[in-house]
Amino acid sequence: MTYVFGPVPSRRLGLSLGVDLIPPKTCSYDCLYCQVGRTTCVTVEPKAFVSLEQVLKELKESFTRRKPDFVTFSGSGEPTLHSGIGEAISFVKKESDLKVAVLTNGSLLWRQEVRERLLEADVIMPTLSTVDEETFRKIHRPHPDLRVSKVIQGLKRLREIYNGELHVEVMLLAGLNDSDKELTGLKDALIDIAPDRIQLNTVVRPPADAGAISLDRVKMEEVRNFFGKKAEVVAFIPPVHRDQSYDSLSAALVEMAKRRPVRTLDAAHALGIAVDEVERLVKGLMLKGYLRSQAHLDETYYVSDRS
Repeated sequence: MTYVFGPVPSRRLGLSLGVDLIPPKTCSYDCLYCQVGRTTCVTVEPKAFVSLEQVLKELKESFTRRKPDFVTFSGSGEPTLHSGIGEAISFVKKESDLKVAVLTNGSLLWRQEVRERLLEADVIMPTLSTVDEETFRKIHRPHPDLRVSKVIQGLKRLREIYNGELHVEVMLLAGLNDSDKELTGLKDALIDIAPDRIQLNTVVRPPADAGAISLDRVKMEEVRNFFGKKAEVVAFIPPVHRDQSYDSLSAALVEMAKRRPVRTLDAAHALGIAVDEVERLVKGLMLKGYLRSQAHLDETYYVSDRS
């Protein structure tokens, strides 16, 4: 499949059937920490980047053979840039009993039409990592038309009309947004936004830029305590195991590695097989040039550059 992938393990959503509506790497940000790599097309104008008809066809086929915890709109770029995301969400809700999540950087929610396209989703998971304009530009390297004040206003307006679960991710980077001043500003903004959950994250996969440095567990717990009862640390949650069946384990592993760097443990949980079996698959795929290894924080990840 071209646009539907997985299910893949998600620290926040269990097993996630991914929907990728955007060609790599098209986004409104060029984040330091992005696990997909540097943005090659920075834009804030929604349009039909890929064929919605083909996306819906692949989704319908997936419903007959896979049972994930969520259908998740994420992938290789910012999913709300696709003007047909609302239709795709409606299709999932009509054709299946699966829950829908949208992983978004939140940068386009100031647009009324973008907010309205997401209203049928069960969970919306936008990101807000600072309230300071200078820090915003350092971390996200956004499109010139974007300002952090505009992003915050979009989140507030979404909360006013959205009845589903709003989980705001805070991506924490050492030396950039972990100071007392930064955290206090974020806490005040989140009180105004009133999300259902505050999900604290840090860099756990190889980032686009070496300047994205993760926080350790102790610091993450300190931040959680500071933000209060709605906050949870999601950075170190292990993936959830589910038994799955695949026509080709090798093809499924390569598909996962195309979308994001993956460890053998992640793949084992997603594919429902033992770690040593994944290791055998990895060795063969590396010899054939389908996978390459990448080290990050004493962990080995595997990525695929194959189209």
